[in-house]
Amino acid sequence: MQPCLPGAAGPDGAPAMLGVMGGGQLARMFVHAAQALGYRTAVLDPDPGSPAGLVSHLHVRSAYDDPAGLAQMAQQCVAVSTEFENVPAPALAWLATRRPVAPRAEAVAICQQRLAEKAQFLACGVPCAPHAAIAREADVAGVDAALFPGILKSAQLGYDGKGQVGVAAPADLAAAWQSLQRVPCVLEKRLPLRHELSAIVARAADGQWVSLPVQQNLHRDGILAVTQVPAPDITPAQAAQALDGAARIAAAMDYVGVLCVEFFVVDDGSRDGSLVANEMAPRPHNSGHYSIDACDVSQFELQARCMAGLPLPPPRQHSAAVMLNLLGDLWFAGAGAAAATPAWDRVLSLPGVHLHLYGKAEARRGRKMGHLTVTAADAATARDTALQAASRLGQPAF
Repeated sequence: MQPCLPGAAGPDGAPAMLGVMGGGQLARMFVHAAQALGYRTAVLDPDPGSPAGLVSHLHVRSAYDDPAGLAQMAQQCVAVSTEFENVPAPALAWLATRRPVAPRAEAVAICQQRLAEKAQFLACGVPCAPHAAIAREADVAGVDAALFPGILKSAQLGYDGKGQVGVAAPADLAAAWQSLQRVPCVLEKRLPLRHELSAIVARAADGQWVSLPVQQNLHRDGILAVTQVPAPDITPAQAAQALDGAARIAAAMDYVGVLCVEFFVVDDGSRDGSLVANEMAPRPHNSGHYSIDACDVSQFELQARCMAGLPLPPPRQHSAAVMLNLLGDLWFAGAGAAAATPAWDRVLSLPGVHLHLYGKAEARRGRKMGHLTVTAADAATARDTALQAASRLGQPAF
């Protein structure tokens, strides 16, 4: 891959343009990072109010598999990425016949299918939870009782806790499958968890890779709520194991770009617990948002560098950080039924608080509207300030 240096001309003679499929908050933050490097940006998203489209040089308003929209991206962009894993892999494959696409369509396709994802983990020597495919009546009848209690997850299109249901015993499986419309599913054994963490790596076309520090995460109702870096309860050996596993998975897929692999620390009776992979995301990840404010190279700049073939220096975390997700529920915290803007001045008065709002026109419960990153000279101060911010916003402590 020939580098496309900042300031280089694109196909139309103007500064080169980097494109992204999808126009939500991840694309918006990617656009900001690419523009800071001097690139123009293009977003393909059917939503006229797409957060990324509103701040990009070009907004292609079309379906993700629309031939005309894809042709416009191929014509205008020197390289294309994706904001989320549910962009049709064939669309990325078509673009890849004309422009560099990072990550590759084949890697995105693996991440779109939970069974393929778990097979990839195991092929790379990365353990994951015991599981079984549920696609037919015979699968329901013949499931191994050792997988209960378990979690039934749709094999495709599930995210942020959607498309999942707990299953206590074999007798409950048929009803659970019915509640998910009998789509192909994966039944995973529910494991006793100590902690959740994520490993974010960026891999170049020549195989070079770098990583962010390992993040410790807290989810509520299946949605990421809090990320702490440094990870307070993760041992150095576990962090190294997670990063090594993520790097091996990326290499096996010939991956180019930013990849996040989520892990669980399982209570297996040992002193520190053991690590199992949960799922992966072929893109920058919610748990890496803190890198904008706490690292000298953010995950979004790493994605732009991978796409453009630029060098990948190891990111350095210069400040301890805690990130709080801001969901639409905050807009409905008052007594009235109508949405009201939270009192941001109450948290912006705290030292080291960075507010990121995503430009979404409508607040809805459970919708990611923004995030707060709290930075400080040490982890204890960052956590204390983040707890104050959470309290002022009416969020639970952690």
